[in-house]
Amino acid sequence: MDTAKTEHSRAPLSDEELAGVDAYWRAANYLTVGQIYLLDNPLLREPLRPEHIKPRLLGHWGTSPGLSLIYAHLNRCIKARGMDVIYVCGPGHGGPAMVANTWLEGTYPELYPSVNHSEEGMRRLFRQFSFPGGIPSHVAAEVPGSIHEGGELGYALSHAYGAAFDNPGLTVACVVGDGEAETGPMAGSWFSNVFLNPVSDGTVLPILHLNGYKIANQTIFARISDEDRASFFRGCGYDPVLVDGDDPAEVHQALAGAMDACFDRIAEIRAEARAAANGAPVRPRWPMIVLRTPKGWTGPSDVDGNPVEGTWRAHQVPLSGVRTNADHLAMLEEWMRSYRPEELFDATGAPVPELLGMPPEGGARMSANPHANGGLVLRDLVLPDYRDYGVEVEGHGSTTGEATRTLGTWLRDVMAANPDRFRLFGPDEVESNRLGAVFETTDRQWQAEILPTDEHQAPHGRVMEVLSEHLCEGWLEGYLLTGRHGLFTSYEAFIHIVDSMFNQHAKWLDSSRGIPWRRPVASLNYLLSSHVWRQDHNGFSHQDPGFIDHVMNKKADIVRVYLPPDANTLLSTMDHCLRSRQYVNVVVAGKQPALQYTSMDEAVRHCERGLGIWEWASTDGGEEPDVVLACAGDVPTLEVLAAADLLRTHLPELKVRVVNVVDLMRLQPESEHPHGLGDREFDTVFTADRPVLFAFHGYPTLIHRLTYRRTNHDNIHVRGYKEEGTTTTPFDMVMLNDLDRFRLVMDVIDRVPGLGPNAAGLRQRMVDARHAAREHTRTHGEDLPEVADWSWPG
Repeated sequence: MDTAKTEHSRAPLSDEELAGVDAYWRAANYLTVGQIYLLDNPLLREPLRPEHIKPRLLGHWGTSPGLSLIYAHLNRCIKARGMDVIYVCGPGHGGPAMVANTWLEGTYPELYPSVNHSEEGMRRLFRQFSFPGGIPSHVAAEVPGSIHEGGELGYALSHAYGAAFDNPGLTVACVVGDGEAETGPMAGSWFSNVFLNPVSDGTVLPILHLNGYKIANQTIFARISDEDRASFFRGCGYDPVLVDGDDPAEVHQALAGAMDACFDRIAEIRAEARAAANGAPVRPRWPMIVLRTPKGWTGPSDVDGNPVEGTWRAHQVPLSGVRTNADHLAMLEEWMRSYRPEELFDATGAPVPELLGMPPEGGARMSANPHANGGLVLRDLVLPDYRDYGVEVEGHGSTTGEATRTLGTWLRDVMAANPDRFRLFGPDEVESNRLGAVFETTDRQWQAEILPTDEHQAPHGRVMEVLSEHLCEGWLEGYLLTGRHGLFTSYEAFIHIVDSMFNQHAKWLDSSRGIPWRRPVASLNYLLSSHVWRQDHNGFSHQDPGFIDHVMNKKADIVRVYLPPDANTLLSTMDHCLRSRQYVNVVVAGKQPALQYTSMDEAVRHCERGLGIWEWASTDGGEEPDVVLACAGDVPTLEVLAAADLLRTHLPELKVRVVNVVDLMRLQPESEHPHGLGDREFDTVFTADRPVLFAFHGYPTLIHRLTYRRTNHDNIHVRGYKEEGTTTTPFDMVMLNDLDRFRLVMDVIDRVPGLGPNAAGLRQRMVDARHAAREHTRTHGEDLPEVADWSWPG
């Protein structure tokens, strides 16, 4: 394909086809303007008056004409070629255009019957947009056919590729705005084609929509030369076709020709890949389109003496004073009548038959495609019985195992049993996080060059590794929203990179819960390993447990946080997460060799409860304790048990209760979270008036947030990470943050009434023990053997 010139040389549309696609485009533009401006008089049956105009003008016009142009031409291709297509709208402010097209196609009236094909339905369509009690201005979950929230820029292309993985019959048309194209996540997303298998995966057709401007500034891709832009995309592995112009008839013909050329080439790529499926992998050069049209095309050219069409002033509302400025009101009416609505809608307000015949029918409509409502095509995972993979625990706290390595053997068989609907995503950390057993059954998917020294790289693979958390998150979200399952594994400290992406996905899940036609999708599952307490080798930069805090800010209906203390509880937890729907599940688990505390049967019961008293580690004998030692997280659990052992040895009369928490949500009242404990049950476990010393994996304030309404909150004292870290030994790391066993014993002595004067000697020995441990690390570079090799004496 010629990448250097506009595709004006081809004229594939007949006069009748050209008139039809142009009429459809004009109708979509009319409906878009109406949504931004009108409360009433949708068909302009009378001259516009101020009372017909919304009091607050919200929404964005600038990108909308281009989005509708692309939509109209994709519909032509779907009908002509029988393709299965979904539309990912990257420009964040394209909401009214996408709603307009779904209304024209008839999907919107089917799902929202009151907004039907009638004059009253059109009035409601206009009124609801960006209006109290209505719909958002972005392409949100309420818009049929959408899998991408346009409120945040940078992720459209990663979502599109995620949707295409394991969808060989699907084409994902992904429109990238030229403002969005400047973002960091989008810069990395262009290389997603390195991971797309043309035989087993679907197709992504990127369409870079250049209209020259962002909100108030020019855009980079619109201002560099055609040669530089084409070179950039060729370097990313694409064959770009440029469509450029401002004459509607010429652009219609050029875009139709470009799409035909792209889809012809895609068919060739697929045929070539199938023919060479048994040979050496060949990375194809996929087509893409660069569409350059004026911003705010077909809108007002000048307003109040300032140029608007083709400038940044067209970005949002070109005519802002319509209610109070008679000239603006007249310009709005002239603008809307320029689309000749009397030719587009009949006397009842319905689109004329010629327009209704333009889109495909049924599920072939992009707004009705079942892949864009992933729960419709979601199939359950085939999950092997996780109980068969557990660690044999001979005695509580005496057996050593590796939690994530154990999980890896189960995930290996999960992937083998679900070769078309489960993938593992990670930023170059699957092996590092001890999940390498999965490579016994699959490889990393990779379409570029493979050297003899490479391991586990193949054109067909179930593991998606790229050193970009943004890409992993975006791929997984697109994969889930189109009806599949997955797991994202990452170092705990660096999952923060996707904080904002998690925000958007959580909001999407929350919104879609209230939309009856949206079917539940598989949960977004995070496994965070290489966590804060065992990043002693990498140091301070790798020590941050704050993602938990970020997640906990979201609605209780959406988020879950689990801190399994050992391998068997991790297996039980992950089985639960992979079976769940419509949640974000965050699981934090260590990868290093560690003590194992629960048999498989005990682990199952413990995870079902979410938290529980470990009677084998307690000395309260079922009576009310003198103190509660609580823990959440594998390292805090170790330190609490070691402290309990010291107390049992040195203060045998003290009644200690040990409580382990797996499901962090259990700490909240039941009024705040579905998993929350009732106050009576909480007081039964944690007591109503005894000291509670809580060793926590993350920042201590989170536990106080979760328990502040509890009867005994004033007696809850939390130890956790307090932003003290460095490159040091594991035990020195916990000592830096006052989470160590000796510090916990000192806390017990300080907080149990009457204990202090009677245990002053023990407290002093604990202070000395901390100093001895610190000195040993500084002298020998490792922890004291009696600390490093400690196990439960059981």
